[in-house]
Amino acid sequence: QVQLVESGGGLVQAGGSLRLSCAASASERAFSNYAMGWFRQAPGKEREFVADINWSGGSTRYADSVKGRFTISRDNAKKTMYLQMNSLKPEDTAAYYCAADFVGSWSKTDYWGQGTQVTVST
Repeated sequence: QVQLVESGGGLVQAGGSLRLSCAASASERAFSNYAMGWFRQAPGKEREFVADINWSGGSTRYADSVKGRFTISRDNAKKTMYLQMNSLKPEDTAAYYCAADFVGSWSKTDYWGQGTQVTVST
């Protein structure tokens, strides 16, 4: 069983930056077995993929809407994943969720965090 806890959300002006963290309760060995991802859900919308990273951190993927502005990373020794968000836009406002999946396909995600709210004001 893996528990994921997000932090770092908040209110920021457009053009600003935030760094989200996702801490896992698993051992370092278990954490490094999982692909990790960030998803977000805005009010009235479906949850959408933001970015993911493979077990080693050597491979990353991004949604087109955040490419060039967001950077995903992980520190397996700290059992933590990060999302650096720069040049934030009002349309980035959403609850952000971290996820862990052994396969990394996200069709049946193994674990979800509880979410952290990001609000970008104009």
